[in-house]
Amino acid sequence: MCTAATYKTKDFYFGRTLDYEFSYGDEITVTPRNYPFEFRSMGKMEKHYAMIGMAYVAGDYPLYYDAVNEKGLGMAGLNFVGNAVYRDYADGMDNVAQFEFIPWILGQCASVKEARVLLRKINLVNIPFSKELPLAQLHWIIADRNEAITVESVKDGIKVYDNPVGVMTNNPTFEEQMFNLNNYMNLSPKQPQNNFSDKLPLHTYSRGMGALGLPGDLSSQSRFVRVAFTKMNSVSGDSESESVSQFFHILGSVDQQRGCCDVGEGKYEFTIYTSCCNTDKGIYYYTTYENHQITGVDMFKEDLEVSSLVRYKPVTGEQIKMQN
Repeated sequence: MCTAATYKTKDFYFGRTLDYEFSYGDEITVTPRNYPFEFRSMGKMEKHYAMIGMAYVAGDYPLYYDAVNEKGLGMAGLNFVGNAVYRDYADGMDNVAQFEFIPWILGQCASVKEARVLLRKINLVNIPFSKELPLAQLHWIIADRNEAITVESVKDGIKVYDNPVGVMTNNPTFEEQMFNLNNYMNLSPKQPQNNFSDKLPLHTYSRGMGALGLPGDLSSQSRFVRVAFTKMNSVSGDSESESVSQFFHILGSVDQQRGCCDVGEGKYEFTIYTSCCNTDKGIYYYTTYENHQITGVDMFKEDLEVSSLVRYKPVTGEQIKMQN
């Protein structure tokens, strides 16, 4: 399970949590403009926008979980098990495999508006990366500073939804997630009034009671509601440190602790990493489960005209600063 979100102050921020029971060996990966992407059905893309994100690199190919390109467009894929449907090759369409979708969009599009054009011809095909890495069942959020959309390849075809909250989790479908928010329209960051009965002297006894009913469990539907409420009511300054700090607090509202989600055989789902990318500056910030110190990688400090990947292993050991 995972959660993705957007946030805008002076700059625009895009990121996600990756929640799973183990890591494949993820790395912060910069793909420069001249790295040759070889698509299974769409030929070679020899020149494209540079991008940075978290990826599992297999055979020198970056399998991105989330990434942002040099133009400020961000994209992330989240689990969508049981709903995702991929198809056979179709003539006249852009036949792109699930694992190629992020570089296909971020390599060519500078905005959500441009991505919408490509999506009209997209056919997500059922081609796995390898026998060892079968198809992942995903859906995607694509966002820039002006808008966000959710893309789902389901039984009825490709669905593209406007995403006014700039949030995405997992199942159910995005349409159902948005409808479910109607059940929480009474929530407020302000103290509640007594609407129960004017015949009873009811009163608040604690701060924060306007959010009574905000779900606190780890299910994807509850996480969608919780991070949407947190993000839509979030207030921070617009400096880089204030904005980045607030973004991590927003996604911290759905942080998963090891031991609370038992997936069997002695394994537990937990938040492996949380990311926050300043899409305007190309800086990818992250924390890991064992390291709460925010670490950053600046895409524009790398040579973006080369043809080889730039990879950084995440800092995973807890960084504790002693004051005495």
